[in-house]
Amino acid sequence: MASIKRYLKLSVSLLVRGFDVLRERAGRLLGLPAAPRCVVIYYHAVPDEHRQLFARQMDTLLTLAKPISCVPSQPLPPGQRYVCVTFDDGFFSVMRNAAPELAQRQIPWTVFVPSGRLGARPDWLRQAHPAAQQDRVMTSVELRALAQDPLVTIGSHTIVHANLLEVGPEHAATELSQSRAQLEETVGQPVKVFSYPFGARNSALDGEARRVGYEKLFCSEPTEAFKTREEFLCGRFNVDPDIWPLEFRLKITGAYRWNSVLHWMKKSLLKGGSK
Repeated sequence: MASIKRYLKLSVSLLVRGFDVLRERAGRLLGLPAAPRCVVIYYHAVPDEHRQLFARQMDTLLTLAKPISCVPSQPLPPGQRYVCVTFDDGFFSVMRNAAPELAQRQIPWTVFVPSGRLGARPDWLRQAHPAAQQDRVMTSVELRALAQDPLVTIGSHTIVHANLLEVGPEHAATELSQSRAQLEETVGQPVKVFSYPFGARNSALDGEARRVGYEKLFCSEPTEAFKTREEFLCGRFNVDPDIWPLEFRLKITGAYRWNSVLHWMKKSLLKGGSK
């Protein structure tokens, strides 16, 4: 069943990509300026056996898009495709296997870390990729060393990888504010970005995150990002090093964005069922 769903998603995404290509060609023929387009992708673990797969993905990325920081310093120039690379959970395998490949290619990247789980095994996993289940979060020493890399941005992922929709408002506020403060103390740098564990968010949480000082929020809804410099909540596309090469190409070109409709429908059904 999973394979059927995967092929169906791939097929729809191919149609979306075909439409995009036709639209881009028509725009060029008509002399219309092409708006900038940006996709944020997110990984979790990058185990040893997947390092070369990840490296090939980064080579593909460089042929199709320009990699940028998750906090653009200025509006994105038109006529270009952009990709932002992020990692959730702060796993050690990312430091060991992804960081060297990204440094070799001078690709900026962001890692979102649960501040209270440094050095720990991930006890929050549900239906995670098997590689993540064997990993651990970086230690404070490792994270501090990583933060010295000018290509790296450190972001918060709550204190204990909490689902902020399953805790009370006061607890959620603490997870948002204290995780930021703890990480800033650890790395000695401002922490300006946050990603929601499990993608669990609502507008009230977005507002609280803004209140405590975050500049950008990242969720798991597959939508294109950075349409404006002021954009606060940014969607992302989930990837793993061992997905099919065609899937990866389609994701970094935004062809899987139609999945945002499925996310919206799922949320609507959950809300309806809770009444």
